[in-house]
Amino acid sequence: MKSEIKQLQELYHKGSKHSNYQVLPSQLLEYFKEESIEVKSRHEQPRLDCFLSQVDFNGCSVLDIGGNTGFFTFESLKAGASKLYYCEGNQAHAEFVELAGKILGYEDKLEVVNRYFSFDNADGQEPVDICLLLNVLHHVGDDYGDQELSVDKAKEEILRSLNSMTSVADTLVFQLGFCWKGDRHKALFENGTKQELIDFVTKGVSGVWNIESIHVPQLVGGAAVYKPFSDSNSARQDDLGEFLNRPLFIMQKV
Repeated sequence: MKSEIKQLQELYHKGSKHSNYQVLPSQLLEYFKEESIEVKSRHEQPRLDCFLSQVDFNGCSVLDIGGNTGFFTFESLKAGASKLYYCEGNQAHAEFVELAGKILGYEDKLEVVNRYFSFDNADGQEPVDICLLLNVLHHVGDDYGDQELSVDKAKEEILRSLNSMTSVADTLVFQLGFCWKGDRHKALFENGTKQELIDFVTKGVSGVWNIESIHVPQLVGGAAVYKPFSDSNSARQDDLGEFLNRPLFIMQKV
């Protein structure tokens, strides 16, 4: 076990564009308590708290697309998911999650797929109850897909990919960034507002997905808490940074 834990720690620290992008799943913290970990957190726990309050994971099959180092994968299993399909193109991240699953005893419930998810054919994925598609689609033409896309074509591809997921999942937990390829010089929306992004998604999925809820972060006591979207929190708050302006959608297929 000691050698496996050492290997796990080494895999977590392997460098890549999205390394240290998530906090560690709660079940793995004990194996890293002696480690010096620098994590560029993306407010995982508040997002998790939000969608777990809206969606019951108990006994459900789940697909985590772009699962990184597995925070949402393992927290979904902890919440009672019966089967977890983790899909991630980064080899070190996939190896990390596979080894972590073995250490935590999830081998029978966890299937690790080390490749970028293909939205063209839903990657041959068997249907699941819930899909987590968090901050993946704005990387089309970068981490995956046609490198020659224009911004307008990328937006078309985002909606096509989003709507293709009805062949895979009944429930979709979705987030989208404002900047194409994560580049602040390549804005997907002219003014970068929450309303523009929400209108884009709402119109684009009409008749395909029903949007059950939309939540956006607010600072409460200095901490980010996701609250239902309303007139009181609709304005962009630049002081929160780009990530904390991204709405979180819960959708059900029509």
